[in-house]
Amino acid sequence: MTSANSSTGAEKNERRDIHALTRGELAELLASLGQPTFRAKQVEEWVWSKNARSFDDMTNLPKPLREELARHLTLGRVEEVARQTSIDGSRKYLLRLSDGVSVECVGMPARNRLSVCASTQAGCAMGCAFCATGGAGLTRSLTAAEIYEQVMHVRADFGSRVTSVVLMGQGEPFMNYDATLEALRRLNSPDGGGIGARHLTVSTCGIIPQIMRFANEPEQFTLAVSLHSAVQKTRNALMPGVRKYSLVNLYNAMGTYVTKTGRRPTYEYALIGGVNDTESELQALCDFCEGTLAHVNLIQLNEVEGSKLRPSTPERAQDFVRALARVGVEATLRNSRGADVDAACGQLKQRMGRTR
Repeated sequence: MTSANSSTGAEKNERRDIHALTRGELAELLASLGQPTFRAKQVEEWVWSKNARSFDDMTNLPKPLREELARHLTLGRVEEVARQTSIDGSRKYLLRLSDGVSVECVGMPARNRLSVCASTQAGCAMGCAFCATGGAGLTRSLTAAEIYEQVMHVRADFGSRVTSVVLMGQGEPFMNYDATLEALRRLNSPDGGGIGARHLTVSTCGIIPQIMRFANEPEQFTLAVSLHSAVQKTRNALMPGVRKYSLVNLYNAMGTYVTKTGRRPTYEYALIGGVNDTESELQALCDFCEGTLAHVNLIQLNEVEGSKLRPSTPERAQDFVRALARVGVEATLRNSRGADVDAACGQLKQRMGRTR
């Protein structure tokens, strides 16, 4: 009995996640099973577009083929461990991946739209002072399929089409560049998520070499840069992970990005009382942005357990909006979604309280 169980376990361990197969590998497997070439497209549609939960869901495939696929492959789906619902309708999910590692993502509905904030890494190595994710460091980077699956999980839970995705969850996307781009392309593909490129946003702390690489990608994905201060000393203290990438070099890199793409990037700026909301900080931000093609997203800091940092006042936030407008820079004071369940920017940390 023990021997038989061990054999079964070994067979299961040898099965590959179908999401990890290239189209060529899938076609090769299906050919080895004596299947016609059109089956590959059918299977991919079930996996990537229809978000099949089991091979039995693939009803336009012959039953013997479904059984063969189940013997060779897994669907590698994420498992929901916990969910919390905010008073604003946002839902935060703790998802367990196939190796037991967990990540968080958030679904944010608004009228007839559904936005998803997804993670690209489990944990983060950047160590930003205002962010809960980096507190425990980096566990590992996610695969493209694991990034994509977060979005599909939210879509299935809301029963609604996802209209935009922001890769602003756990992790630094540009420290996991290849998987991030692969996930974006799958989310953009009409055979995948079918989401317009301009509605797919990558947020980076400012990894300059990868910003330059991103500028040369053919798709019109949107770029957001976590700036949080235009004073080098302050930014170094708040964002030690990008200390080696100076603001001068970031400024030049963003100029090159705009020239090459013609697209307007966004600067994210979390207003922290007495830290980056002083007059000198405001002037530095205006100087950094004036005369450039940019949009500034201002947000009052979302408080993180154990941190001494506190948000600026609403009045001070409006001062920033007005000052930026005077130098011709459009700024938006963004509302935090899901803050009451620690689902807002900077609050994701791979653990969750009771499900609500």
